[in-house]
Amino acid sequence: MKSRLLLLLPLWVCGCRPGASGQQGTGAGQERLSAQGTTIAERFQPPPGYSRVRLVEGSYGYYLRNLPLKKHGSPVLYYNGSQKPNRGVYCGVVAMDIGRRDLQQCADAVMRLRAEYLYATREYDKIQFHFTNGFLAGYTQWRAGYRIAVSGNQVSWVKRSAPDSSYSTFRSYLEVVFSYAGTLSLSRELRQADYKSLAIGDVLIQGGSPGHAVVVVDVAENNRGGKLYLLAQSYMPAQEIQILCNPRNEDLSPWYEADTAEKVIETPEWRFTTDDLKRF
Repeated sequence: MKSRLLLLLPLWVCGCRPGASGQQGTGAGQERLSAQGTTIAERFQPPPGYSRVRLVEGSYGYYLRNLPLKKHGSPVLYYNGSQKPNRGVYCGVVAMDIGRRDLQQCADAVMRLRAEYLYATREYDKIQFHFTNGFLAGYTQWRAGYRIAVSGNQVSWVKRSAPDSSYSTFRSYLEVVFSYAGTLSLSRELRQADYKSLAIGDVLIQGGSPGHAVVVVDVAENNRGGKLYLLAQSYMPAQEIQILCNPRNEDLSPWYEADTAEKVIETPEWRFTTDDLKRF
């Protein structure tokens, strides 16, 4: 399908497919949902007996937990402005512009959130992602005025402009990353994580074509060591980041239970296993 030398997979590298469970119900845990809440932390309350894990203000986990949400009941929009039908898939939409190109799909959303946090905290040297062929695209070079040239199997940096740290230039960098990176490259650069130590910012990912990725955006615990978590995703075609429902447990939804005895993690549009957990 692809040249063995050229591994710059096209935009459909996310290749998401439906999970086996189907899409039924909203499962939004209405009694714990604060419709007026404007962030993940404000909108979705943990079930009785659970409390959110403590986080350092300004940390990546704190950033994810406090992502802004669109008004309750808002539909997920595709990059072209059309609406994604909600057949029990999502119960919240992150208020973040995704542009007008079919770029920010599943792995791209994970990279976007990580990059946005690092950009906001000015940790520019940590903003770097590999293309599927192994080329390392670092934001520091882009910020210095270099641009990425792709010619056949060859990828290189070319000096083309003056240094620029503006947000618009940062977004341009991300669009190039989204064009040539995906689940395969991201899964390679993330490190394996033990499901027992699941934390905010961890990623469930299956790299390949097809492949998919979702990110843990909140975690709660009880006094017996039980752990719950929230998941967010984008999908294909490119669409707004959404908080996922739990298709296996509508009473618990949108929270997922970190049951170490259960190998399979069923999300509305993909089936993962506990071995798929990785982190930056």
